[in-house]
Amino acid sequence: MSALIQLDHIHKVYDTGAVSVHAVRDVSLSINKGEFVAVMGSSGSGKSTLMNILGCLDRPTEGHYLLGDVDVSKLGRNELAEIRNEKIGFVFQGFNLLSRTSALENVELPMLYGHRTGGPSERERAQLALEKVGLGQRADHHPNQLSGGQQQRVAIARALANEPSLLLADEPTGNLDTQTSVEIMGLFQSLNEQGITIVMVTHEIDIAHYTRRNIVMRDGRVVSDQPVDKRFIATEELQKLREEQKAVQLAGEFSPSSKSLCGPCAEIRCALC
Repeated sequence: MSALIQLDHIHKVYDTGAVSVHAVRDVSLSINKGEFVAVMGSSGSGKSTLMNILGCLDRPTEGHYLLGDVDVSKLGRNELAEIRNEKIGFVFQGFNLLSRTSALENVELPMLYGHRTGGPSERERAQLALEKVGLGQRADHHPNQLSGGQQQRVAIARALANEPSLLLADEPTGNLDTQTSVEIMGLFQSLNEQGITIVMVTHEIDIAHYTRRNIVMRDGRVVSDQPVDKRFIATEELQKLREEQKAVQLAGEFSPSSKSLCGPCAEIRCALC
């Protein structure tokens, strides 16, 4: 399988004047097409800086970054903007949706900066992207009319709008509850099975277990790079959550404290009463 991402001895140093901060130190790795990778690490480990470099939002101080067959580490600002628009989709923790704009129009936004000609219209492509994430019937809804999970699905559809070769997700479940987080990971697993390459930053170990490969960073270096053992499958985990919720509901229904007293016999109400 060919590499989509190739990092060769990447360094990133921020010069703040009195102090130089070495955020990424000599990172070399490759990510093949179709992989699903989690980048993990504590605050200050360099994972966010590495994600910015992968997303062409920042340039490395030293080293080479090849995206496909293009050395993006040496590109200018305008060229990097084209790469971001055409080859990379971004998913953020805070959704970053326009509040006064419908789901469909939010998804259309990246297409306004593209140069594609022919084929389906921007509106048709946006609708297809929403259908891909299960929100085809919510196209005319505004963000305040959607749940957190639905807003994140719109954000994922927006990231897919220009059919990128790489999807970057920065803490995509950070603002979501447990069940919604698993649902979003199920969507990512489905997209990955369709061949989309996904790189995700997360600090949640359980969320990282839905990916296929975990990269751990510390002090700007990669200290671990391993395939995921006993990978979580979102559909299975969702079923377990539903069964747990059902068990809790049943326990509540049969708890003495939750039952009313029967008037005639002054006993806890039973089926006969």
